[in-house]
This record gives sequence, structure tokens and C-alpha cells, in this order.
Amino acid sequence: MQTHQRIYGVEDPSRMPEEGSPRQRLQNNPVPDFPHLLNADGQYLFCQYWKPSRPPKALVFVSHGAGEHCGRYDDLARMLMELDLLAFAHDHVGHGRSDGERLVVSDFQIFVRDVLHHVDTMQKDYPGLPVFLLGHSMGGAIAILAAAERPGHFAGMALIAPLVLPSPESATTFKVLAAKVLNLVLPNLSLGAVDFNILSRNREEVENYNSDPLVYHGGLKVSFCTQLLNAVSRVERGMPKLTLPFLLLQGSDDHLCDNKGAYLLMDGAKSQDKTLKVYEGAYHMLHKELPEVTNSVFHEINMWFSQRTAETGARCPP
Repeated sequence: MQTHQRIYGVEDPSRMPEEGSPRQRLQNNPVPDFPHLLNADGQYLFCQYWKPSRPPKALVFVSHGAGEHCGRYDDLARMLMELDLLAFAHDHVGHGRSDGERLVVSDFQIFVRDVLHHVDTMQKDYPGLPVFLLGHSMGGAIAILAAAERPGHFAGMALIAPLVLPSPESATTFKVLAAKVLNLVLPNLSLGAVDFNILSRNREEVENYNSDPLVYHGGLKVSFCTQLLNAVSRVERGMPKLTLPFLLLQGSDDHLCDNKGAYLLMDGAKSQDKTLKVYEGAYHMLHKELPEVTNSVFHEINMWFSQRTAETGARCPP
């Protein structure tokens, strides 16, 4: 089913920046030779585009999770491309091939702002097309906040284990309090790296994650963890503003994002069209889980986008 068409605007999707290249670029530095977006802080964001061979029915922004990069969503994006949807993405600041110190952000809103900027840029090139969001983990929180910030702007969103509530193991009351205190005095202190074995039950996918040079394998800094906690608070406040259709996929044994958050989002959102599917025993990366889970996830997303784009297309004037 999947094709091997060249990613739009990318000569070599796996190309790495030169060793020693600056991670924190100022606006007066040389313009990179890869597809990019310049954000409001003068930082270059690495972009990818999956353009269908026929005129696209809709646009879909793909929002990756903490520590990873948009290239890890190539299989999902290609599936969307086969549905005649134009998928597009960028590495969030401090991630992948984008500028910024690794996993450092002064305010979680910067992630949301950059996504909205990319969406606006694409809509200038494709006026009138409906825009959807697809987000995983931290990227799911970014998608939720983008939708809450612009009620009525997006045609829908698909969420894979979004960050709504951190798992009890990773965010006890004591740890939350400690992180807030430490952020005032030692914001750059590392709290240690995530155990990648809790991401998926698929050993091959865990190994791929471990060996990916664009994935951040270091310890999470106190300041970044504080921003994730801030995002959780903002998501909870933003839920009543959600009126768009959404699909929510969640693993019952997710050790990073508590599955109670999925039910909280279902109850808190005002959307009339909302669907939740929980995968019993599945971990966090549902799109890279055991084959029976991942195949179902791809099927659910495929069917959901097929139905919603048909509906939005029917409502659009000829």
C-alpha cells in the first residue's frame, strides 16, 4: 500500500546536519539548505512535506513528541498522503534538526506558536482547504492547545497517547513540588533519562528509538519538565474550548501519559464528534507497538481521516 515517492522538497530525508553545526542559530547566520521555517525568535525549524500526486483534499499538521523528530512519522504521513491529504511537519525547537538547545524551551507556548505559524504559512499556499492536526504525546498536548487557541479553525484532530495527565510513576505530588522548587534554583539540573523500554512492547521499535541519532537520549532538565507540567495545566483549562471532531487512541498500560487523561479529555471537551479507543496492555508509542496494535492504529486513523475529509469536502462549495 505504501509508496516510495520522494518527500516534497526534501532531497534526502535522512540527511543529518554537519557534525558540530550550531544547534542554537541566530537570525544573521547562514540560511540552512534544508526545507525550513523561520520562527518568531529567528530560529530555523526543519520541515518535511508529504505532497500527494493529486490536488490535496486537506492539510494535516503532524506534531511529534518530546525528544524525537518529525521523520519518525514518515509512515503515518505517507498513509495520509495516499488519502490525497498533504501532511506537513517540523521538528519542534530544540528537537531533531531544528535550532535551539536540546529539549530546552522557555515557554511551552513557543511550540504552539510555531505550529500555528506553520499552519498559517501553508494555508496561504492552499487557501480554502480544511486543516487537521495529528499529535502524539507532547505533540498531542501541542495540538490540543493549538485547537483551543483557535476554536473553529481546525476541521479535526487525531491524538495518539496525548499528554493530558502524566503517569503516577513520573509525577507524584512530591515530584511535582520538587520540580517547581528546583526550577527556581537549578533549572538545568538533569532528572535522568527516560527508560525507553516503557515506550513500546515492540523490542525492535525500542531499539530503533535507541539508535536514532536525531532522538534526544540525554536526561530531562528540570526546566523542561516544568514546562511539561505547565502544558498539562493549560490542557485542562483549554478542554472546554474544544469543539472540533477528534479521535483519541490510548494504551491502557501507558507509563508516560496516564490513560485517565484520555477519559478526562473525553469528558472535558465540548466536541459532539469524539471517539476514544483504548488498547488493552499497550504502552505509549501505539503507532510503533506490537503489530496487532499498530495495524489497528493505522486503520483507525485511516478510516477517521477518510470519513472526516469526505464530510468536510461535501460541505465545501465547488
